[in-house]
This record gives sequence, structure tokens and C-alpha cells, in this order.
Amino acid sequence: MKPVGRTIQIFLPFGSPRGVKIAEITNRTVQAIYIPRHELHKAAERPEVQNVGLYFLFGQNAEDSKPQVYVGEAENCMKRLEQHHKQKEFWDAAVVFVTNNHQNQFTKTDVKFLEHLAYQEVGRIGRYKIDQTIPTLSFVPEWRQVDLADIFDTLKILLSTLGYPLFEEMRKTTAEDEQDVFYCRAKGMEARGEYNDEGFVVFKGSRMSAETTNSTHQHFKVIRETLIKDGIVTQNVDGGYVFAEDYSFPSPSQAAAIVLGRNSNGWKEWKSKEGKTLDELRR
Repeated sequence: MKPVGRTIQIFLPFGSPRGVKIAEITNRTVQAIYIPRHELHKAAERPEVQNVGLYFLFGQNAEDSKPQVYVGEAENCMKRLEQHHKQKEFWDAAVVFVTNNHQNQFTKTDVKFLEHLAYQEVGRIGRYKIDQTIPTLSFVPEWRQVDLADIFDTLKILLSTLGYPLFEEMRKTTAEDEQDVFYCRAKGMEARGEYNDEGFVVFKGSRMSAETTNSTHQHFKVIRETLIKDGIVTQNVDGGYVFAEDYSFPSPSQAAAIVLGRNSNGWKEWKSKEGKTLDELRR
């Protein structure tokens, strides 16, 4: 099926492209307000964030292999963000979702339903670390669940547009798309993955070398140690390491370096089933 186009409008209320942004799909009733933590005081001037809504806090601890997210809901999102500003350390940006239709605002029940749905999807997708109490699932009539599912689809698109692909499946390749799978092999070890618009995804079940060479860049050694610490890579009984889940690296070369335990040119190391390099096929 041909992809459906979208028109997204992004308004900069204070004129800065790095500041507060208000984004919406032009034919939908949901608005996303992106708020850098250091501009929380400016966001307080906007009436949109005083409404009932769903919000996400984003950040990353230096020692973690994944970015972190917190999902919440509030009757007045600005007041809740001000509380989190005093109480939570990890986050550096928030995205608030409200409706831009004054006749059809979110209800408390709506946002609690969306909060629970978002929490479940964050855990299923696995891109972000989430550490919070499981939100209570509110009762919503079936007809309203259909409406909220459509709103959730809009929410996913707006989050990705703002730079947070929280709900995008990490792996694009299916069983029918084996031609898009690349392999990295060395000393009886094999890793599989795909190159996509975000970088290079190493697939669950891929092997990682047990050792690193002396010349391996320290940055890569730290990444390997963090992946092991966070359980993304686990040790087998034979002493080798295996990816316990899909994991996205920013580049093919970083993915190859982590898998092989040495500095690597991923464009040469990742090869198709026929032996052609990623460089030959994609550059």
C-alpha cells in the first residue's frame, strides 16, 4: 500500500527553533507541545498546557544504554510539569498532548486510558526505558476506545516528528524481506541486522564477540559494558554473548565494532547473504 501523506504544522510561539514548539496534523484535533526543560517558565505562558492532557518526559542517564521516558496524565499539565521539575532529575524535555477543539476537550477518563495504552506500548516496543508504576486502566466505552485509538495514531506520528520515535517498531524487516538482512561474521560468530533510516538495527539472537582487541576505542568498550549491564546482551553457557532483543545503533560501523569487539568499517563488514557489502548495495 502506498504511504499516506501528512501535513504537519509546527508553530514556534517564541520564535526559537530550539524552544517551545506546537505541532499538529492540520486535519486532526490533537496538539503536541514540545517543551525543553529550561523553557518551562515560558511554556507556562501558553494556555494550551493548562488543559487536561497526556504528557511524556524524555531524558537519558549517561550510564544507560537506552533513553528514558515517563508517561503521565493531568487535569492541568503545566502544574504537573512544575511538580516534576522539582522532583525528577532525569528529564530534559517534555511533550504534552491536548486537544485544540474547545468543544471536545479530553476528559480525565480519556487521558488515563491513553496513559495506560502508552505505557503498554512503550514496554512492547522496547526503544525506551520506562521505570514507573503501571497506570490504572480506566473504563472507556467501546465507541470511545475506537476514537482514542485513532488519536493515539496521531500522537505517535507527532512524537516521531518531534524527534521521539517512541512507538515506531525498531525492526522494519519481515520474514518476506530477507534480501534486506545483512550479516556480520567472524570466528564462528554471526550477527544479523538491517540498515534503515535511523541507523543499523542488530537483531535479537545475534552473537557478540566475548573479547575486545587492545586497539578497540574506549567508547565502544563502554557501550558493550552498558549493553551487558542492562541485559540487552546476555552471556551464554559457552561464554559467548548474544543479543536478547533488537537494538538500534546510530551507524553500521558502530554496530560492527560492538559485535566484533574491534574498530570496524561497518560498510564493509555487513554483507548480504550473497556476500555483497552494505557499501556496494546501499552507497
